[in-house]
Amino acid sequence: MQIRKLILALLCCAAWLTARADVGVTARAIKIGMANATSGPAAGLGLQLRAGANAYLDKVNAAGGVNGRAITLVSVDDAYDPQQSAKATRALIDTDKVFALFGYVGTPTSTAAVPIATKAGVPYLFPFTGAEFLRAPVNPVVFNLRASYFDETEALVAYLNGTLGLKKIALFIQDDEFGEAGKAGVARALQKRHLSATMEVRYPRNTLDVDAGLERIKLLAPEAVIFIGTYRPLAALVKKARAAGVKTRFLTVSFIGTSEFIKHAGAAADDVVISQVMPSPDDVANPLVKQYQADVAPAARNYGSLEGYADALVLVEALKRCGGDPSRAGLLHALERLAMTLGGIPVAFSASDHQGMERVFLTRVKDGKTGPVDKF
Repeated sequence: MQIRKLILALLCCAAWLTARADVGVTARAIKIGMANATSGPAAGLGLQLRAGANAYLDKVNAAGGVNGRAITLVSVDDAYDPQQSAKATRALIDTDKVFALFGYVGTPTSTAAVPIATKAGVPYLFPFTGAEFLRAPVNPVVFNLRASYFDETEALVAYLNGTLGLKKIALFIQDDEFGEAGKAGVARALQKRHLSATMEVRYPRNTLDVDAGLERIKLLAPEAVIFIGTYRPLAALVKKARAAGVKTRFLTVSFIGTSEFIKHAGAAADDVVISQVMPSPDDVANPLVKQYQADVAPAARNYGSLEGYADALVLVEALKRCGGDPSRAGLLHALERLAMTLGGIPVAFSASDHQGMERVFLTRVKDGKTGPVDKF
């Protein structure tokens, strides 16, 4: 009789715990959804981000997880296509029943996914994009770790105009929401200095159709071109520009995927300036990078995987602060009160500011590597 009562009590307790558990949470796991490019012309970005995130999550899971729960990452390929991203997001929420969305890649894909996440009340965490619509106005379910494109383009224009004294600055942008996001940042930084872009050219997303834009660069000869797009089109552009003897300086933002750009551009990548939102993955003097290098194999070390690693680190810290009964609302509440450092870089969110970091590092490519912009 006593055994029967004990069994009934245990069953009731289990039912109560199950009823309390939020979507995507079980007694042993927390399911996190990731939809990003792991195929197609931007595949390097998604693969790098996922590799870095998995490196840290694997380490955490091997040590017992978060409050006894393993973090399970459900990864889906969206090929950097907004329609596929929307479809994948619905599947992650409705079919896979994930607790939160994490590590998406891109502005056009986020444009498609965020309304779905917002309507469902699912946290949308740390996308690989600096687009302003993800930052202002503040969306209750959206949190960004990296600096914004406003921050990155301000640093690029300040370098061109303030350090080098250049004024003829052109734009070469992907013809979509990403291009517009970067353009807005450049225009804002130029206007601050009473300047405007000397020319603007566009190319279609997921193509290498840069020839018409290169002809305009040859014709108008701007002193510098700020490129807003992905690594393969920029690689094609600088190769053709160098072959044609074009002396224009080329600059771009962190979304380019530095290691993939260098791999595809070869020697033509030399002297391209890239704004970064993470410290160098080779800087072992940085505590974050030292920890990252201990967990990530040399062949997989790059800016993209370092960002994925940092994203996962902050995710885990927020989950820890949710306690033993994690909920989506509890995770959002914990993030809005989170303050920490990553390799000496402050990370802080609040109810009125969902961007954790603002630091930008300017780098230049030389001989297949990057270093501080004033090193070479």
